[in-house]
Amino acid sequence: MKRGLDIVGVLAVCLMIVTGCGMGGDEQPIEDTPGDEPVDEQQGDAEDTDFTVGMVTDVGGIDDKSFNQSAWEGLTEFGEEFGLEQGTGYRYVQSSDIADFEPNIRNLVRENVDLAWGIGFLMNDAIKAVAEQNEDAQLAIVDSVVTDDNDDPIDNVANVMFKEHEGSFLVGVAAGLQTETDRVGFVGGVESGLIKKFENGFKAGVKAVNPDAEITVQYAESFNDDTIGAQIANTMYSQGADIIYHAAGATGYGVFNEAINRVRNGEDVWVIGVDRDQHEEGIYEGDQSVTLTSMVKRVDRAVYLVSEQTMNGDFPGGEILEYGLDDEAVGIAPTTDNMSEEALDEIEDYIEDILEGDIDVPETDDEYEEYVDSL
Repeated sequence: MKRGLDIVGVLAVCLMIVTGCGMGGDEQPIEDTPGDEPVDEQQGDAEDTDFTVGMVTDVGGIDDKSFNQSAWEGLTEFGEEFGLEQGTGYRYVQSSDIADFEPNIRNLVRENVDLAWGIGFLMNDAIKAVAEQNEDAQLAIVDSVVTDDNDDPIDNVANVMFKEHEGSFLVGVAAGLQTETDRVGFVGGVESGLIKKFENGFKAGVKAVNPDAEITVQYAESFNDDTIGAQIANTMYSQGADIIYHAAGATGYGVFNEAINRVRNGEDVWVIGVDRDQHEEGIYEGDQSVTLTSMVKRVDRAVYLVSEQTMNGDFPGGEILEYGLDDEAVGIAPTTDNMSEEALDEIEDYIEDILEGDIDVPETDDEYEEYVDSL
């Protein structure tokens, strides 16, 4: 595989993130994902450590086949490598509602975990409240920056961000080149600055290679409603879109289900997955999948590395950490069975252009409009 497409490799060693977790009574083990290397138990140099780490999931839960699951896989790998016992040394608390976030995080802090992770930008307010009331606690959040009333990062929170727009640009290139109808769609979860990065990066990639393509955008306003996801996908496919990119967490299950039903009825439609390689989510017969490709975001490696650094006394509290293509933190999934050679070659070229600074991938609506005007 070309270097640019080997994007799901380990994040740069300099990656520092802090997170917290806890485990509810419904804890479930997550199986290793394809391509994960087996853990060498001899590598763990902290087998006798009493370090504890926990994470609170977003409403999607640890089996969302998206960023919550990726975070738990990273925490599990960390715990196993350093000889921690699941449930005591490392654990999670699963949230079923937004109202659960603050009490779940607060309970972890009361249990004196050394590191508490909040997974998802919706936890910003909850992390802020707990951090300000517990200045000795070490907390971390993924996909948000927690600030005080003066808009300064809070000292005991590590803020982990990714350049999702860069990876989304690459899958946009794939969609723009492989659409047969010149119509593609984007399904977002909750509309926010974060998900706008996915949307605008994707649209820019499509337009870079197919300026005549029509792009339909709709938000479900939920990360955990597959029924709404299926309804939106049904409308988009019915209106002629043949590829849909989702950045909607568990709501994206509905997009996959709708695509699978249509393919079984003889239609040619595709889904682009998000956060992790979602090839398996699109399987409808044998090894055939409706997943064209996926935009991978290495939350797992971030959780692993920051947990390790915190255990070693190097907690990056108050820091804003953002990682993208140059850190191998975002990119195209390793499964490329349904990708054309043309698309793979173009993606390789665009990776180099982004890394060399020849392309500044847009994040916001205004930046996207400026980008399109420049084409």
